[in-house]
Amino acid sequence: MIKVNRNYLKLKSSYLFSEISKRVASFEAASPGTPIIKLGIGDVTLPLPRACIDALHRAVGELAEKETFKGYGPEQGYEFLREAIAAEDFRSRGARVSADEIFVSDGAKCDTANFQELFSNDIRVAIPDPVYPVYLDTNVMAGRTGQAINGRYEGIAYLECTRENGFVPGLPEEPVDLVYLCFPNNPTGATITREALAAWVRYARENRALILFDAAYEVFIRDPGLPRSIFEIDGAREVAVEFRSFSKTAGFTGTRCAYTVVPRDCFAFDDSGEKHSLHALWNRRQTTKFNGVSYPVQRAAQAALSGEGKAEVASLVDYYLNNARHVRERMAALGFACTGGENSPYIWVNAGMGSWEFFDLLLEKAGVVCTPGAGFGKCGEGYVRISAFNDFDRVQEAMERIGRALAV
Repeated sequence: MIKVNRNYLKLKSSYLFSEISKRVASFEAASPGTPIIKLGIGDVTLPLPRACIDALHRAVGELAEKETFKGYGPEQGYEFLREAIAAEDFRSRGARVSADEIFVSDGAKCDTANFQELFSNDIRVAIPDPVYPVYLDTNVMAGRTGQAINGRYEGIAYLECTRENGFVPGLPEEPVDLVYLCFPNNPTGATITREALAAWVRYARENRALILFDAAYEVFIRDPGLPRSIFEIDGAREVAVEFRSFSKTAGFTGTRCAYTVVPRDCFAFDDSGEKHSLHALWNRRQTTKFNGVSYPVQRAAQAALSGEGKAEVASLVDYYLNNARHVRERMAALGFACTGGENSPYIWVNAGMGSWEFFDLLLEKAGVVCTPGAGFGKCGEGYVRISAFNDFDRVQEAMERIGRALAV
């Protein structure tokens, strides 16, 4: 008899997006012909930069010729892309990262989900609340938690992110081994200052902890005083791993390309206290379980880091940030306290009522879909996330509809 991994049975059903779909479908059935504007999902709507499209075409052409054909590539990524990333995303900003510390992958979601495989099941894990669900669910799958009780899993150190602390979690009050941080944050849109991030690095160094730093939205930072990488902080190379993605940077949500930086200075320890290189362990994991990202996609990602590509990416990001600014300004004018929308594509809105109650209000009265904050954790109750990923005219119309609905 084949037995199931019982840790999977601890998982709460993916209630959030299935329930959203259910309510949207019910509304559409009851109100046929009413156009819905979706500002919930974090997917891009604009086409890939022209530099990336041209690079894709050239690379596909290479695959059509025997002399330039490519088969399996290196699991870590082609050197041309890893070197471009190291130079343009890190060394240009004073962060010491070398090409051989970069592992190219098909998504930051996969990497943040899989990296926990390197660690023992008896470590203590700290996860923010509200949170991107992948961090939590993969640790549940691995067996590091007890059951979910009143919306929280036993054994997890929850780092509460509230309006009072600016949605930036404070340092743990108890010892922890592994910490997940995400800035600019999904779902709250909050950013972290250099000083606050430095405090986390000091904590990790003093407690022999490791920070998994998700910087998938760093390209949206426009404030030059904010750090875009944890490796801008002194000492971070010994205690941090960083995840980044081309999904929101260059619109690769359907093209799939990301990368993880694992410094050679970063170590974990066995029961006897002997240290082991995380770089070597992750390399072993990837060469065993991953076959690499396709050659054309890596050429397209390299093009996003070229002079032409960076200019086109900046234009895409400016477009979405303009959407975010419009949403934030309109919601604020309606009397709602908001976070995000300035250095982030997400606007976290204090609804003044239950998350699902506000979701239903916007759907039924305005035909606008947002994301209830309660789906991201207990501290998300009373908030909704509005995404800037849509066409500007749709965003304008959505804000006009919301204004009319709330004025009634």
